Amino acid sequence: MESTRQAKIARLLQKELSEIFRQQTAKTQGTLVSVSALRVSPDLSVAKAYLSIFPSDKATELLKSITASAKTIRYELAQRVRFQLRKTPELQFYIDDSLDYVDNIDHLLKED
Repeated sequence: MESTRQAKIARLLQKELSEIFRQQTAKTQGTLVSVSALRVSPDLSVAKAYLSIFPSDKATELLKSITASAKTIRYELAQRVRFQLRKTPELQFYIDDSLDYVDNIDHLLKED
């Protein structure tokens, strides 16, 4: 069960991470990265960001790149939230494939 504080911090981090990725992906034409969900651990030390990447065929390559630059992203995030949070949590990135799952189910249902 997520506490109110965890939820507020998760919303703040999700909003700011989305803005960081929006600015970064504006430089790379044709790729869209959005933060579909963000979960914060109870002690606020770890934030798990679930990324939705379009087109999905570039997802694993882009996730490796994002994971490699996680410290830089964390630093930029810390600069944005420095007046709201004392300590910025460690970032872990995962691919959110729920849209691919929904698309696959729609495709299977249309076949019948």
